[in-house]
Amino acid sequence: MSHQRTVLITGCSEGGLGDALARALHQNGHRVIATARNPDKMSHFKDLGIETVALDVLSPESISSCVAALVDKTGGTLDMLINNSGGGYSMPLMDADLDASRQLFELNVWAVLAVTQALLPLLLKSAFGGIIVNNTSVSSVVPTPMAGIYNASKAAAAMLTDNMRLELAPFGIKVVDLKTGAVKSRFFGNQEGGTDPTLPENSLYNVAKEEVEAVLAGRKMESSMLDSDDWAKQVVAKLLAKSPPTQIWKGGNAFLVWVGTKFLPSQFLESDLWKIGALDVVQRNLNVAAGV
Repeated sequence: MSHQRTVLITGCSEGGLGDALARALHQNGHRVIATARNPDKMSHFKDLGIETVALDVLSPESISSCVAALVDKTGGTLDMLINNSGGGYSMPLMDADLDASRQLFELNVWAVLAVTQALLPLLLKSAFGGIIVNNTSVSSVVPTPMAGIYNASKAAAAMLTDNMRLELAPFGIKVVDLKTGAVKSRFFGNQEGGTDPTLPENSLYNVAKEEVEAVLAGRKMESSMLDSDDWAKQVVAKLLAKSPPTQIWKGGNAFLVWVGTKFLPSQFLESDLWKIGALDVVQRNLNVAAGV
């Protein structure tokens, strides 16, 4: 991409992945319009010269207002949409709150479709050919324990992305699945209102409460997390290629997940996933309790 593109990114609150992507694209000379539900969390963009627009991806009214603002700013065109907004939910499936689970699907799945539908008319007017990028996560292809609801929402988003790619190809729209691995951000800190998740009192997993709650809080992943700015630079380099790939695997463990899902038997991955989810500790403690 040798010419300046106009890029809209959702979920650009300071310290998040959208923030890193916005700065990386801006540094590459592209016009970035950063969005977030709370404009105060994007105040740092002002000194950088990055434009901002308020956008709550769960609100039809907010989406409509954002489109109107974008039309005013660009004359009705958009070259790239990065659907980055999303959230997490860490909890064993048998302990998951169904209302919270449904809300996560609203954010991670249906909001992606709603924003894309609203901005498609602008993407179709791109002089360069519109590009849609959906940040789905490596969790869309591996059943990481203690994050089943999140995994399922990202798997649904990945399938939507694949279908978008096929259905929009005749109209010159490219669609990219951004499969993000472990990255340093406020992802885990934004769950549960900023407090670490805790198991219910009647949870089966209280047999290994300390270890499982460390998994829920993301502490067992910290050593594998890539710096968010490094991740963003790697992603942007792929997006700005002459022909962006249909999938981009970047972030901690992303390459290993790609290799594992492509070439290794499922039982090989599952042995690692047991340890990642502290299920080995759960099993060991159950055996001790049973006198095995």
